[in-house]
Amino acid sequence: MSPTTPITTPQPAFPSAAAFTPAAPAAPPSPATGILPSASSASSPTPSAPSFLGLDALFTNPVFAGGIGLAGLGAAAAFGRRALISGAGLLRRQLLVNIEISKRDPSYNWVLAWLAQPRDNSGFLAQRLTRLRNLSVITSTKSLSPRGEEAAAATGGGRIQADFRVQPGFGRHVVRHAPGVYIAVNREKAGTATTATGEPHETLTLTLLWMHRHMLADVFTQAHALAQSFQQGKTVVYTARKMEWAVLGKPRLKRPLGSVILDDGVKEGLVGDVKEFLKAQQWYTDRGVPYRRGYLLYGPPGTGKTSFIQALAGELDYSVAMINLSEIGMTDDLLAQLLTQLPEKSILLLEDVDAALVNRRQRDPDGYSGRTVTASGLLNALDGLAAGEDRIAFLTTNHIDRLDPALIRPGRVDMMVRIGEATRYQATQMWDRYYGDIDEDHSGRERFLNRLDELGLFGGDNQNPDVPKRHTSTAAIQGLFQFHKGDMEGAIKMAEGLIPRTFEPEKRSAEGTIKAPA
Repeated sequence: MSPTTPITTPQPAFPSAAAFTPAAPAAPPSPATGILPSASSASSPTPSAPSFLGLDALFTNPVFAGGIGLAGLGAAAAFGRRALISGAGLLRRQLLVNIEISKRDPSYNWVLAWLAQPRDNSGFLAQRLTRLRNLSVITSTKSLSPRGEEAAAATGGGRIQADFRVQPGFGRHVVRHAPGVYIAVNREKAGTATTATGEPHETLTLTLLWMHRHMLADVFTQAHALAQSFQQGKTVVYTARKMEWAVLGKPRLKRPLGSVILDDGVKEGLVGDVKEFLKAQQWYTDRGVPYRRGYLLYGPPGTGKTSFIQALAGELDYSVAMINLSEIGMTDDLLAQLLTQLPEKSILLLEDVDAALVNRRQRDPDGYSGRTVTASGLLNALDGLAAGEDRIAFLTTNHIDRLDPALIRPGRVDMMVRIGEATRYQATQMWDRYYGDIDEDHSGRERFLNRLDELGLFGGDNQNPDVPKRHTSTAAIQGLFQFHKGDMEGAIKMAEGLIPRTFEPEKRSAEGTIKAPA
């Protein structure tokens, strides 16, 4: 053995430390099967929470994941849509201005008529934007006075001329107001009817750019001027329709004040008093007196009471607002409401107030028991706490003795005027108005007046004491003159027809019976 060769001493084989670690006790057999668990089962790790609940497979499912994605996209789209609508609304409020006009407002029809007027739509943008898609038509007819062949040719041989006015219908429209200024129009009809008239409520909405908002005043000014031009020389008559005022038919031509002939000084006194009242508003205000005035015209029928009121309205350039107190459905509350919202510059007319205030227990032939407007309701409407001001009211009656004295006391009725039967003065004025151009020497007028004297038609003013005192009305004289247009001799010969006639009630057999021959 060489001295340099190492000597290897064999080591005894000792077990490792793990060999001395005591083994875990074997698990007891399962009570159900009696089989010992395998070593691999005993050494497997504890499952995680998702795996335990079964959600890992749900989240890894491509269908479920796609649904979650679509839901997220839908929510994002809805949020974006809301944001877009809110942004558009904000932008609209900042850049546009809207004005809504109700049908109850007088300017509703004014603006509709103004929108229908022809406009200059030249230009590329105007030609494509300003188009009235939906239209409605209003037809009006009028009778023409015969003027020979020219009138017959103009009307096709007829006497009626029809005018058609087109206006924007329901829907959206765009009109050009001025160069570079456009107005969006939306005319809508509500689905529910109004409680006042039973008609669907309508609105008209005008939309402009905020920078053009000052043009709205110009729009209403032009619309009002156009409406006034339509009514130039005419009198508008309003009537009560439930709780609102509505125009009755077409505006009527103004009746000249000179066409209504009352007794000497009566017309002049009434007109002067009304004009004095209109100029004294500040006087009433300074003294704390309600600014209103009432007139009562009484007398037999056919003497010109209503005709005078119509002519007075034309003289003052006022309209007439009529209320039928006998109308079924008219109540004290409704009457008071109507009188507090009279149309501007109008004369209130209450005709035949004696006939309207009948006994509530009286029953009409159609079964309607009495009226619903009471005397106290009328008194409160004319001069109560709820009575309006800036008002001219005319009451008419054929029987003043049937009126409650409280109704005609000062404050409610400030001036009472009797419009009576035709007098010599009225007959003279009416003759000159109808025959003055052909009776230049007034000889025909004298013969006519003498004939009326012979018939006793001037009552106590008759110059012939041997005839019974009778009366006639100006309406009867006017009817005689209209029947004999341009024929004064015929009017004189037929003057006897002015004598008032009395008709005896005709005796008839009972309804449904037949008289047998004797």
